[in-house]
Amino acid sequence: MVTGLARHGDVTIAYEQLGPAGGEPLLLVMGLGMQLLSWPDEFCAMLVERGFCVVRFDNRDAGRSTHFARAGNPGLLRMLARPGSVAPYRLTDMADDAAAVLDAVGWPTAHVAGASLGGMISQTLAIRHPDRVRTLTSIMSTPSPRIGRPRPAALAALGIPPATSRDAAGERMVRVFRAIGSPRYPLEEQALRELGRRAYDRGHDPAGARRQLAAIRASGDRRPGLAGVRVPTLVLHGDADPLVRVSGGRATAAAVPGARLVVYPGMGHDLPRPLWRELVEELCALVGRPG
Repeated sequence: MVTGLARHGDVTIAYEQLGPAGGEPLLLVMGLGMQLLSWPDEFCAMLVERGFCVVRFDNRDAGRSTHFARAGNPGLLRMLARPGSVAPYRLTDMADDAAAVLDAVGWPTAHVAGASLGGMISQTLAIRHPDRVRTLTSIMSTPSPRIGRPRPAALAALGIPPATSRDAAGERMVRVFRAIGSPRYPLEEQALRELGRRAYDRGHDPAGARRQLAAIRASGDRRPGLAGVRVPTLVLHGDADPLVRVSGGRATAAAVPGARLVVYPGMGHDLPRPLWRELVEELCALVGRPG
């Protein structure tokens, strides 16, 4: 594994590169408030075994990347009413961060896969930097904050009070994924506790997730831009996703000409281990690697 920092103006983005440098380049983009750790090590190892060189990174306001602490914690009511007035940046800025990571690792182009907010960033990257994206995979995401809106219980889970210790961060992670995870598959509580603890140690910033949410709200509808995307596109979604409902995935696939949509029964807003092999096989098929 190689670690490094990419630079986009005054912003630094922490990344990790896994697998042989000559492998098929794959950039993984994670979701709201989550760190690169949320792409599980074993899942990444499966991709490396299939011939990929994997790069995962912390979005701005997460983990070891730059945090916009001076912007404070956007108020929820103002965010909903006038998101542009409280968002310190937009998804276009986060997509440019991703392009900076490509520059830092020396990749002129890459396959790009993003989950949740990461899917939105990946979509924006394909629109904004079409010459950098070989294929696009959008996972449990949406082209617009107005499509696939969360169920009340899932939204409430995101409002669970922030943790004040590493052990509390582990328990909070379990509580969140009890609400938004996959009902068809067992919840790996111990793995989630450890993820929460590790994330707390690397860069605990609850307000950062609020600022990322403000960016989503302020960035609008990407469907007009997605209509111009011409790279092979895969859309993966669960039919039991309570945070970004499956209509978000369907709208994404409908917006991109020729996109392939795969809907998994009983999958929620997570990456359940029993589906990892199927997810990897879909990625291999998209990029033309042996399954």
